[in-house]
Formats: sequence, structure tokens, C-alpha cells
Amino acid sequence: MKKILFSNSPISRSLALLLLRVGAAALMMTHGWTKIANFSEQLTKFPDPIGVGPAVSLQLTIFAEFFCSILLALGFMTRFALIPLTITMIVAVFIIHSGDPIGNKEVGLLYLATFVSLFFSGPGSISMDAQILKKNRYR
Repeated sequence: MKKILFSNSPISRSLALLLLRVGAAALMMTHGWTKIANFSEQLTKFPDPIGVGPAVSLQLTIFAEFFCSILLALGFMTRFALIPLTITMIVAVFIIHSGDPIGNKEVGLLYLATFVSLFFSGPGSISMDAQILKKNRYR
């Protein structure tokens, strides 16, 4: 029991990062997929918080929420994929929902904390990034 509760082995860290990465990415992809499925309906009414137009804002959000989430789940180009995801969450929490009560910001803040944590920790050894950087991966 002591090994399970107090283990800090490399495999434990890698499994934790894998779970965090895949879980956050899968949940975020559902947000992106909803926007893709309702693209034509949202095209004109989507918020334009950064002044590039609703269509471009929607496309940038879809890129981050769906396509960058796929990269995050795979652990491929992880830190680059986390940049648009983090920016999207900053805009959602601090601009779009700035006047909302904290209860409406909780999910966005949790995503933001997760994405920033993953950015600093990296994807872990169970990722495509780790396999690409690994020497002698076929031995």
C-alpha cells in the first residue's frame, strides 16, 4: 500500500501525465466538435473578443479546441498545441465570461490550469514527442 500511495516513480508520473493529457484533450474536443457540427449556425453570431470577426474567431476556436486537442491527446508537438488551447481558455475566461460569476468560469479555469501545467511539465514519456526524441527507440 505504501508503494501505491507514495510512489514517485517515472512510470507513475508518465501515466499521470498521459491521463491528464488524454482526459483534458478528449473533453475539450467535444467543445470543438459541437462548434464544427453547428458551424453555419454559429458563423455570424459567434463572439468576436479579439476583433478579427466572428468567422475568424470561430475558426481559431475550432482549431484550438478540436485540432490542437488531437495533438495534445497524441502527445505530438504538445507544447506548441498547448499555446492555442491556453490562449483560447484565457480569452474564454477573462474576456468572454469576464462579468460572469465564478461558477460559470470554473470549467474554463480548470482547463487553463491543466493546459499551463502540461506546458511546464511536458507530455511525459508515454507520448509521440518522447518517442521522436528518444534515441535507440527500436532496441
